[in-house]
Amino acid sequence: MANKRCPVRLGLTGGIGSGKSTAGGMFASLGATMIDADQIARAVTGPGGDAMDAIRSTFGAAFVDASGALDRSRMRELAFNQPEARTQLEAIVHPLVTRHSLMQTQQAIAAGSRLIVHDIPLLTESGRWARQLDAVVVVDCPVETQIERVMHRSGLAPDVVQGIIASQATRHARRAVADIVIANGPHNTLPALQAQVRQVAALFGL
Repeated sequence: MANKRCPVRLGLTGGIGSGKSTAGGMFASLGATMIDADQIARAVTGPGGDAMDAIRSTFGAAFVDASGALDRSRMRELAFNQPEARTQLEAIVHPLVTRHSLMQTQQAIAAGSRLIVHDIPLLTESGRWARQLDAVVVVDCPVETQIERVMHRSGLAPDVVQGIIASQATRHARRAVADIVIANGPHNTLPALQAQVRQVAALFGL
């Protein structure tokens, strides 16, 4: 898995509702440097974000809200009805996420970080990350658990949640790219998740 160079770089991924973000917070609490691709994507599509000029020119002013940010609900609806719109949006946002991730990685290396964890929701779908990482950690749970958790926390209808899950890599595909699987099924507890995260962090020097 990890080679001898420092710092170790882990990729952390998992489907919506898997508990990936919770696990990421646990890695951070143990001293890992977290680089969150979703957080970067929200920043570049926020008010005055790097992606907003291209989004406005590609999709029109109707997809920019009053604050100057991406109108996420409108874009979600468009992407649901026109899958090519999602591809267009990704072509704008993903290169910016990559650039900002690289900058944050360089800063972490300069600061002497021992473990950098890249929180990447679309790691499985992307072919470019594997060669940049020492290992891939997948937070895993059954699809039924994903649906239940997302409905509970967001109030989304089951068909909407199922549509989101269908747009992501399958559970099988995520497990296929994993070096380490963190199990976070329906009966898992936060202490049990914490224990697994600690084991992984210890394996890579924290």
